[in-house]
Amino acid sequence: MQRIVIGTIVPGNIVPGMFAISSMDSKKTMATSVRRTRQAREMTQEELADRAGLSARYLGSIERASVSASVTVLGRLAQALDVDACELIRVPHRR
Repeated sequence: MQRIVIGTIVPGNIVPGMFAISSMDSKKTMATSVRRTRQAREMTQEELADRAGLSARYLGSIERASVSASVTVLGRLAQALDVDACELIRVPHRR
C-alpha cells in the first residue's frame, strides 16, 4: 500500500504535511460514505444507480471499494443522494 504525504504549498516553500493518506483509504472512505448515506435514505443500490445514471454493478463496485470513482461520478452520486460531494469523501472523526 503506497502512502502519500500531503503538505501545504506556501509561495516559495512546501510545508511538510502532518498526516499521510493512503489511496486505498480514500476508496474505503468513499465506499462507506456512499453505502451509509444510501441506506439512511432507504434506497437500494438499483435506485441510487438509476438516479445517478450508473449501472448497479458499478455502484456495487464503488461500495465495495473495488474501483476508484472519478470526480464526475462522485458528483453524480452526491446529486442523487442530495448531499455535498465533500461529504462522501470526508474522513470521519474518530471517537
